[in-house]
Amino acid sequence: MKRRSFLQKISGLLAALGLGETEWLSLGNPYYQALAQSNQRKLALLIGINQYPQSPALGGCVTDVELQTELLINRCGFVASDILTLTDEQASRKFIENAFLDHLGKQAKSGDVVIFHFSGYGTRVNLGGGIFQNAIVPVDENNLLGTKSVNYLLEETLLLLLRSLPTNQVTAILDTSYYHPRELKPTGLRVRTRPELPTSTLQIAELEFLSQLKNQQASPNNPLIISATSELNHQAGEFLFSNWTAGLLTYALTQYLWETIPAKTIQVFLSGVATSMYQLGGKQQPSLLSEQNKSQNTLITNYFPIDNLRSIGVVKAVEEDGKIIQLWLGGLPPQVLTNYGLNSRLILDTGEELIIRSRNGLIAKAQFTNKEITNLPSVGQLVQEVVRVLPQNIHVNVALDQGLERIERVDATSVFSGISRIANIATIEETADYVFGKVAQLPSRYGLFCLGGELIINTIGEVGEAVKVAVQRLRPKFSTLLASKLWQLTENKGSSRLPVRATLEIVNNVLPRVFMVRDTLGTASIDHTWQTPGYEEIAMPTIPVGSRLQYKIENLSDRPVYLILVGLNNNQNAFAFYPWEVFPETDIPPTKPQLIEILIPGGKTLKIPENHPIAGWLLPTRYTFCEHQIILSTAPFKETLTALAIAKYPTTDQQAISPIVNPLEVAQALLQDLHNASKVTTDINVTANDAYILDVNNWASLNFSFQVV
Repeated sequence: MKRRSFLQKISGLLAALGLGETEWLSLGNPYYQALAQSNQRKLALLIGINQYPQSPALGGCVTDVELQTELLINRCGFVASDILTLTDEQASRKFIENAFLDHLGKQAKSGDVVIFHFSGYGTRVNLGGGIFQNAIVPVDENNLLGTKSVNYLLEETLLLLLRSLPTNQVTAILDTSYYHPRELKPTGLRVRTRPELPTSTLQIAELEFLSQLKNQQASPNNPLIISATSELNHQAGEFLFSNWTAGLLTYALTQYLWETIPAKTIQVFLSGVATSMYQLGGKQQPSLLSEQNKSQNTLITNYFPIDNLRSIGVVKAVEEDGKIIQLWLGGLPPQVLTNYGLNSRLILDTGEELIIRSRNGLIAKAQFTNKEITNLPSVGQLVQEVVRVLPQNIHVNVALDQGLERIERVDATSVFSGISRIANIATIEETADYVFGKVAQLPSRYGLFCLGGELIINTIGEVGEAVKVAVQRLRPKFSTLLASKLWQLTENKGSSRLPVRATLEIVNNVLPRVFMVRDTLGTASIDHTWQTPGYEEIAMPTIPVGSRLQYKIENLSDRPVYLILVGLNNNQNAFAFYPWEVFPETDIPPTKPQLIEILIPGGKTLKIPENHPIAGWLLPTRYTFCEHQIILSTAPFKETLTALAIAKYPTTDQQAISPIVNPLEVAQALLQDLHNASKVTTDINVTANDAYILDVNNWASLNFSFQVV
């Protein structure tokens, strides 16, 4: 089918949408631009549907399309005219199929890069005889109202379309799910699944189209198909940021690709995405639908051609003759983005500095710090972080489960108002961190949940417990969770100017095995994160219970750096690495032992813990999710050590890695130490009493997250 014939054929569809063909083309639509060109090397078809006429509206699917568009243009070198986007009323089943055939099928050639993305509802459809198949839901989900006929696009049809393309570099991201549970757990996420209709039937046109695809000779390609979930009963969730929403998979995937380096394998790539999703509170984990999961050592750049220039965002527009620079900040870690303070400073790749004056979601407006700038930045120019400003009044944002009754919500609100400096009920303008709600099948018991509905260990109260008592009981837990949130806000692997590398090794055997590597260099060699045998299908890094771990930290700068390690297991127990002063057996030690700084001289390497005779750190002997934050600074952690030393520890048998009894005070002291190390003295209109001001030249913070199984 010729392209002009295709446009003529869809004129009826355009009319149904209220658009004439001339109007469609005159809008400068990238689809028309793509048709006018030849020899396209990078093609994308991005679909996002928020507004379903017959289903509850979603909120983040169009945002997903925007996230992918910015990534493909600014990080992967796509030309805007090569990217066709179909959103809301444009995304009918017939329109999706025809756009796929013409925009991708008629233009893609061997060696080309092709990206397909779908964000919207998924479901299951009955094909007869009790056989159900997964399907994505187009905007015209049911063209024949009052009948049992549905207008879905089968997942099988989509897979055949992807395999029909004549290139081996095809990637599909399906940010949807298909199985809808009868009862949803307390959750802070919006679910992208529609209940299946047992008596519905698929329209004949879709079955005929599927039959035609099956009869065609298949191409030998093996597309990389990334699904939002790995378990049948898991749901793809939408993460509700302040005033905007995005798919959990899409945001984690695009943000990770902004900060990663090209030399990543598919396995390492999926591990990073899975970890980000888990940290955001989603129980769902991504998976591969194709046979590609058998060769996960393939580089991700075979599918996403990312370049070496990491950044936290790009210039979107230049306004008011250069007085205002509009920025898009999709490269910031999600936990940092939601708390990114005004007056943070960024730098263009040409050296000019910008200061953020306002921010709404991913969009920030900035001004030049130097008023004499004459060369204005161009749209698409990369920006990197210089100074991070974090407000001091950060607290844990808790959403109330929709299943709570009105009186329960009133009582909970009353108690939260009394602990607002630690935890507060999330407003519309804030991003929730956790959910307070009822435990399923136990209506008179309350607990704390991750946003994805997973109950946090040891947060369930007694039967018959009052709501007010439950919230007060959880106050120490909120303090620990706030501490973890604060030290996660220091994460800056992608923007730190302090050259360091940290390697997590398994030391069970004679020779250590490298498990995970984090660095601030942006030029690391291929990172083959080792996966435990038997757990290759799990995206998140896994280590067997009872293993011994050791960190190797390399200071690649010419300056000495100080180190602190803090962590949390299963959102429950906070701990830190802090060595104590050792006295000879002949000496009488003081009543209270002294903590000592961990210093790594310039160009040197340190291993922790390096205890004798058996080196390493013995992991828990049960399932747990571990989050470790290694933080390095050019100045000592004086206030942090003071906070750690306040607690009354026994004077004997001190272990280097020990529980923190006052985690919130330690976390606040840690941020204050980084603030003091930065010594920012420029014209930032905040004070130490209002915010922590951190200079990327003075600190590096690397996150290590993994499962113990």
